[in-house]
Amino acid sequence: MKKILRLLTSSLVIVLLSTGCSSKKAEKPKVEDKPPAVLYEEAKRALESANFEKASDILEALDTRYPFGSHSDQVQLDLIYSYYKRKETALALASIDRFLRLNPTHPDLDYVYYMRGLTYMGADQQFFQELFGIDRFNRDPNNAIQAFKDLSQLIKYYPNSEYAADAQQRVIYLKDHLARYEIAIAQWYIKRDAYIAAINRCKVVLNNYPDSAMVEQALEIMIEAYEALNIEEPKQNALAVLKLNFPENARFNGLNLY
Repeated sequence: MKKILRLLTSSLVIVLLSTGCSSKKAEKPKVEDKPPAVLYEEAKRALESANFEKASDILEALDTRYPFGSHSDQVQLDLIYSYYKRKETALALASIDRFLRLNPTHPDLDYVYYMRGLTYMGADQQFFQELFGIDRFNRDPNNAIQAFKDLSQLIKYYPNSEYAADAQQRVIYLKDHLARYEIAIAQWYIKRDAYIAAINRCKVVLNNYPDSAMVEQALEIMIEAYEALNIEEPKQNALAVLKLNFPENARFNGLNLY
């Protein structure tokens, strides 16, 4: 009986080992081993067909297997784009930072800054906003601030870039978005009688986003705060600016806006 058990145990071990070996042999690499030129063409076709997951897999393989190949720079740039399209924010930003570190004088830096701006803008969006159209302008603005910096840098240093016009439109949106955030905080302070803090938030709007749609509201809040503090001269200055730039404002019709 013991001999039979030993034979059965040995047979089972052999079966398990052989199964393990055969499964390992059956496993194939995610991306087949092909010449880099062939793989890059496959990656391009995947990008063109919006198959960004497949494109990422191939580009990652190329980047790992041929880090100094003839397409290495373009592989990294395409990888940034594919990560962005897949909303892989951390991977996209890591790839961008790596590219900037290794290629500080590359001719496509305008594209890289543009993509970093887009990536931060994408990160600023939230699921429920995309799904239900809710604009949560009062959330943490750090990603929007980073996007504003990158796109502004693109416009400043690469004004003739093919991405500059689109970046300019996005900067206008971001200015309004960030100004609305400051106004939301200022209103929160007003409700809690923290008038100096509210005034300081409004000054951020006037100093940093003077061409945004929130300037009128910033002046209104400042006037409200100065009234509450019984500080006359700054209130009159704010009223004068409001009257000059927004003559139809309800305050001049004797209405209480708060």
